[in-house]
Amino acid sequence: MRIATVGGGPGGLYLAALVKAMNADHDVTVWERNAPDDTFGFGVVLSDETLGGIEHADTVVHARMAEHFARWDDIDVHFRGTVTTTGGQGFSAMSRTELLRILEQRCAELGVRVHYRTEAPDPETLRHDYDLVVAADGANSPARARYADAFGPTVETRRNKYIWLGTDLVFDAFKFYIYETPYGVMQIHGYPYDASASTFIVEMHDDVWHKAGFGAFAAQHFPPGVSDEESIEVIRERFADILGSHKVLANNSKWQSFATVRNETWRHENVVLLGDAAHTAHFSIGSGTKLAMEDALALAACLHEHDDVGAALVAYEAERRPVVLSTQRAAQASLEWFENIGHYVHQEPAQFAFNIMTRSRRITYDNLRLRDPEFMATLDDWFADHEARRGVLPAESGASRPPMFQPFRLGRLELKNRIVVSAMDMYSADDGVPGDFHLVHLGGKALGGAGLVMTEMVCVSPNGRITPGCTGIYTPAQEESWARVVEFVHTATTAKVGIQLGHSGRKGSTKLMWQGMDEPLPDGNWGVVGPSALAYSPANQTPRSLTSDDMAQIKEEFVAAALAAARAGFDLLELHCAHGYLLSSFLSPLSNVRTDRYGGPMPNRLRYPLEVFDAVRRVWPGERPISVRISATDWFEGGNDVEEAVVIARAFADHGADAINVSTGQVVKSERPAFGRSYQTPYADRIRNEVGRKLGVAVIAVGAISSYDDVNSVLLAGRADLVALGRPHLYDPQWTLHAAAEQDYVGPGADWPAQFRAGRAKPPTGRTDGPRPRLQLVREGPQPTRHARWRPA
Repeated sequence: MRIATVGGGPGGLYLAALVKAMNADHDVTVWERNAPDDTFGFGVVLSDETLGGIEHADTVVHARMAEHFARWDDIDVHFRGTVTTTGGQGFSAMSRTELLRILEQRCAELGVRVHYRTEAPDPETLRHDYDLVVAADGANSPARARYADAFGPTVETRRNKYIWLGTDLVFDAFKFYIYETPYGVMQIHGYPYDASASTFIVEMHDDVWHKAGFGAFAAQHFPPGVSDEESIEVIRERFADILGSHKVLANNSKWQSFATVRNETWRHENVVLLGDAAHTAHFSIGSGTKLAMEDALALAACLHEHDDVGAALVAYEAERRPVVLSTQRAAQASLEWFENIGHYVHQEPAQFAFNIMTRSRRITYDNLRLRDPEFMATLDDWFADHEARRGVLPAESGASRPPMFQPFRLGRLELKNRIVVSAMDMYSADDGVPGDFHLVHLGGKALGGAGLVMTEMVCVSPNGRITPGCTGIYTPAQEESWARVVEFVHTATTAKVGIQLGHSGRKGSTKLMWQGMDEPLPDGNWGVVGPSALAYSPANQTPRSLTSDDMAQIKEEFVAAALAAARAGFDLLELHCAHGYLLSSFLSPLSNVRTDRYGGPMPNRLRYPLEVFDAVRRVWPGERPISVRISATDWFEGGNDVEEAVVIARAFADHGADAINVSTGQVVKSERPAFGRSYQTPYADRIRNEVGRKLGVAVIAVGAISSYDDVNSVLLAGRADLVALGRPHLYDPQWTLHAAAEQDYVGPGADWPAQFRAGRAKPPTGRTDGPRPRLQLVREGPQPTRHARWRPA
C-alpha cells in the first residue's frame, strides 16, 4: 500500500512507524512543514492505558519512551493558603521534543520517508497518487478544509484564555494553583515532564484576561515562533511566589482560546483524519498527543485487519468515535468548570479540591475512594460537619457516612437521605383516578429506601391531562385514592411523599406513551391551550391562545388541586414548570410569542407562572415545602439557556420556593439535547452555586444519574442538595437499599422495613468456600495509598 501522511507530529509519525513495522512493503511518506527539531509545547501526559497500547504495538518505541518518563501519583490543589493532596492517580509525562525525536528515529530505522520543511502536495493530488491519505495536520487542518463539505467540521471557540509555557522549576506532582485576584480568578495547571522542567499553563476567563490588561499586549500580531513576551513578564511577576528565582520558558507562547473541533465524519473516500484534525479535547483532562497516538494505534490495526481501505476506515471510525465522543464530553464538562471557576471559590478547600478532581465526571467518589481511601474518609467527615454547620441536618444526625445517606431538612420537612424518586408518568389512571397500580408503584418505591417519593405529574383538570391515562386531583374520588397512597407510605415506610401538580398545555390530548409518544389522539382535540397558538410539533394540535379569563380559571384549578393535595396528606408540593407543559411554555420564547404583559421579555414570561405559584403558596400549608421543576435549557437556538434558567430559579426562590428541581428540554419537538451521563447536572450546579446557596433554596439534580457513585459525587462536590432518579428505580425499586448494601452502609439513612431485613445482606454470587489468603493478608496488612512524587535523580 502507498500511504501519504500530511503532518509529522506524534500522531502522524507514530502511524507511519506502526504500518511500516507491520508490513515493510508499505510505501509510507510523511510531509512536515517544520524542521525536525521544531516543536511547539513542552510536556505531554500519557495514561497507563495509552502506554499499554504502545507497549503491545511497538516495544522499541515504548522502551525508548520509558527511559524518559517523569512518573508520579499525587495531585496538589493550592487554594486559599492550603494544599490538599490526593494520591494514587498515576501519571507519566515526557518532553514533547524527546517524544518526537524517538518517533523520528523509529521512522528512519524502518524506512519511512519524512520530508521536513516541506509543504505537502495538494490533497487532491495525493488522493489520486496514493492508496491512503492521512490528514494528521492539526486543529487547523488544511486537508480537512479542502474537503469540508464531506467532513462537516465544526469549531467551537470557548470563553477562557490560556497561554502554554514552561518553567525550569521542577514540580514533584500535578499542581493546580488557584489565584483570586482583583480582576477575577486565575489558575495554573502545572506538571513535570523531565528532570529539568515543567509545563506551566496559565488560564483565566476572557473577562478576567481583559481586566488584567493582557488584551492590550495580545492585540499585536505575533508571527509563528514569536512569543508574547510582555504578557510573559507580567506572568513572571504575578506568580513569583510559585516561581521564585526560576525561569518562565516560552516556545511560540501566546494567548489562545481553546477551540473544540468536531467532524460529522473522519473519512472521505481514501482520505482520513487523525488526531487534532479530527477532534480536539480540552487540555485539562489529558493531551491531544494521547488521543492522536491512540488514533494511530487503531488505524494501523484496522488497516492490517482489512484488505480494503474503505472497510478499514469504516472500522477505524467505528472503533474510535465512541471513545473520542466520551472524551470530548468529559473535556467539555472540565473546560466549562474552569470557565465557571468563580462560582466555586466560596467553597471550603476540602470541597473545592474534590470538586476540581471530579469536574469532568470521569473521576468520581468511588474512584477516589479506591485510589486514596484516607482522603475520602476525611471528606466524608468534612461533609457531615459542613452540613451540620449549614443547618440542613436534623439534630444529632451528623455522623460520617456516604453523602447520599446524610439526612436533609427541606424547610421543616426532614428527609432521612438525599435520594428522591423522580416524578414519572405512568399513564395508568382510570378517568384520572390513581388505582392499585399507583399504590404498588409508589408504595414499592417508598419501601425501597428513598427519602422522598414523587408522584407523576398530577393534572389539575380533565383538559390539563397529557393523555387519557394521566392522573388528576380535581374530583373527590381522585383525592380519596391519593390519600390511600399517602397513608400507605406514611404508615409502612419512613419515606416522605410529594405531589407534582401540572397542566399539559399544548402537549395535551395525546396517546399513551407506548401507543405513540406525543402523538395526538385520533378522536380529535379535547381543548389544547397554550400561551400562543403555536403547536408543539407539526403533528400536534394547534393550541388555543389563552385569554385572561382562561388564565384566571386555570390558576384557580391549581389552587383547588393544592388544597386537595394538602387534605390528602402530601408532605411536599412541586409545581411543574418544565418540559413544555403549560407553565413551562409561558417561560420559553419558543412557545410564548404573546404581545401582552405575559409575553416578550423574561419578566413578562415569568408573570403567569409566578402568579400561579403565589396562589398555590398561599393555600399550601406553611410547614410543608414547595418545589418548582424547571427546564434549564430548551436545547434549541433562540430558546432559554442556563443564563435564563438562573433568572427563573431566582424568581421562584424570591417568591418562596423551598427547592428548585433542575431538568432540561422537552419544550420543542425539534430540540437537540446533548445527552450523556449526568448531562443535566451542570445546570443544577450553576443554579445551586449562583442561586440556591445564596438564597437558602435547595437544588435537586436529575437526569441520566443512575449510580450511587455519581450521586455521592454530585452531593459532595456541592452540585446539588438532593438527587432525583427515575429509571433506575423502575429497574430496581429497592435501588437505595441496594446502594447501601453495596457501600456496606448500615444506619438510619437506609432503614430496611422489618419484613425485608432478613434479605439486607448482599446475596453471594458464586462459591465462597475456598480458603482465604489470610496469612498473606496479615503479613501485608492494609495497603497504603501511593503517594509517589517526581524526584529526578
